[in-house]
Amino acid sequence: KIMPPDVAALLTAGCPNVRVRKQPRVTIIPTGSELVDLDSDGTPPPPGKTIESNSAVLAALAESCGARATITPIIIDDFDNIKKHLLAAVQSDTDMVIINAGSSAGSADYTVQVIEELGEVLVHGVTIMPGKPTILGIIEGKPVVGNPGYPVSAIISLEQFVLPLLAKMQGMAPDAHQRLTAVLARDLPSRGGIEEFRRMITGRIGDHFVTVPLKKGAGAITTLTRANSILKIAASSEGEARDSLVEVELLRPPADIDKTILCTGSHDLCLDLLHDFLKKSDPAYPLASTHVGSLGGIMAIKNNRTHMAGSHLLDPKTGTYNTAYLKRYLGDREITLLTLVHRQQGFIIQKGNPKQIETINDLIRNDITYINRQAGSGTRVLLDYELNKKNLDGDEIRGYDHEEYTHMAVAVAVLSGKADAGLGILAAARALELDFIPITEERYDLVIPTEFLELPMITQALAIIGSQEFKDSVEALGGYSTRETGLVVPTG
Repeated sequence: KIMPPDVAALLTAGCPNVRVRKQPRVTIIPTGSELVDLDSDGTPPPPGKTIESNSAVLAALAESCGARATITPIIIDDFDNIKKHLLAAVQSDTDMVIINAGSSAGSADYTVQVIEELGEVLVHGVTIMPGKPTILGIIEGKPVVGNPGYPVSAIISLEQFVLPLLAKMQGMAPDAHQRLTAVLARDLPSRGGIEEFRRMITGRIGDHFVTVPLKKGAGAITTLTRANSILKIAASSEGEARDSLVEVELLRPPADIDKTILCTGSHDLCLDLLHDFLKKSDPAYPLASTHVGSLGGIMAIKNNRTHMAGSHLLDPKTGTYNTAYLKRYLGDREITLLTLVHRQQGFIIQKGNPKQIETINDLIRNDITYINRQAGSGTRVLLDYELNKKNLDGDEIRGYDHEEYTHMAVAVAVLSGKADAGLGILAAARALELDFIPITEERYDLVIPTEFLELPMITQALAIIGSQEFKDSVEALGGYSTRETGLVVPTG
């Protein structure tokens, strides 16, 4: 690769012209009858349609490797139509064709048949996850790749099969991610016989690194933006055990990993807001939150696997929040308990309340489907507390065993019709324009080991939490009170 100083050296040596490798041209064909382009005004797509975004990501990745990418209009799922456009792309001046969303085993996926008719299918299905449905073929001497449709699969497939080939076309070695060794915060089971790529959040705690897995799934698009590292689990392994040392590949510079604040525990929308404020601060500190419930966060503090934990655990005996659990699980460890917000908890229900839900007693009706939070979460503890007060049993509720890990996931379940109701915060209901039946106001705290208070990134986070600008932004979400935000709660 010719670098800027090389240009000066060549000119000084009297070489105005130099033979170079051709810049690879890549044509990306998005397929799918359900796909639509995003309107310029950001209007949501109609029901049953999905915004086509994969091609933009694939093009950006190809261009980051030195290629020139062209995206065609969306092609509907029709054999002859796909055949016509694929052949036209191959016979153009392109060097490679990527056909996206046509490699999974669906009734309308014709990619493999088209490649087979026009050329040769070399591989259909690879032993990686996500990305298993990848197709590799050749038509008229040009490589053709059937790229999976799910976002995470699409990117993993491109990184593993397309980018190395583009680098080779230019006489370069593929970019190698930096690696580091970290302690795995949770058990990570995996299917044997297939290499699995897990998106992770990694940060430094004291003299070691800790890595936490994000939600898995080929379509879990938010993991693409939140992850700062990847853990590869070998096909010969059935997973990695908690507290084991693993090697992760970094997706961010090492300096960013060092500055990452790990926050494990209960979910709240204010954590996302705090992350935004921290990213705009100088210096910027990313806040990486993973949601395992309040009790899971306290245990992460106990095991030195996080900088802070969100918690709203109600003690049914005293009616107080968090302090009893800190004494029970953290013993004599010096802990600072900081109030982040007071928030409204209640039942998130469908717009207009079509099932006429009024009180917790309605949850046991046969026509009501509930969506629960996971065991160990403060919201689950609150539900069980309220049920006990009414002498109700969770086994009487349809959906009591169906769990989600965030308030927004509960709200989405209600919005989609998967559930009629779920306990969550008012801000989540408002975000999706759902109705809300208030149950109680609760205190949501941050549990922070006192020795971390002097870390620059924690100091910055606490300064933001105490600022009026942050408090005003929290209040604007709805369902929150910041009357005690930033105050330390006595734990003695």
